[in-house]
Amino acid sequence: MRKFLVVLDDSRECLNAMRFAAMRAAHTGAGVAILSVIPPEEFNHWIGVGEVMREEARERIHAHFEVFAKWMRDKQNVDPELVIREGQPVDEIIAQVQDDPSIGVLVLGAGTGRKGPGPLVTQLTKTAGSLPIPITIVPGDLSKEKLEAIT
Repeated sequence: MRKFLVVLDDSRECLNAMRFAAMRAAHTGAGVAILSVIPPEEFNHWIGVGEVMREEARERIHAHFEVFAKWMRDKQNVDPELVIREGQPVDEIIAQVQDDPSIGVLVLGAGTGRKGPGPLVTQLTKTAGSLPIPITIVPGDLSKEKLEAIT
């Protein structure tokens, strides 16, 4: 089954990317893989403290994932899978695309502020030509109604 890969992070635009991926998956009979990347700088502490912080990060990710997963199951009849990787976000996104041949589309949310679309969109669009899949960039300020209309 083809899957949409969407990145779970703390950005506001993540919400619209999640919605888009779930709605497209529901309309096309695809699946959704939700990727969360834990950057290595979060654990540059003593070994014991780093392990506790790593576990806390994983717990936060699971809690955040469950909110999106419940909505996807209840509203879109899509049962997403969670993937957690550790490393630099762009490197780990590319690695996940390469490691999972069922991923057919990468879905990213674009920020709407003055700072631009966000670091993931900026960095990944520079390498888009070498990715084996297309990238869909979802504007962060699209309404639910507009998302429903285009999916």
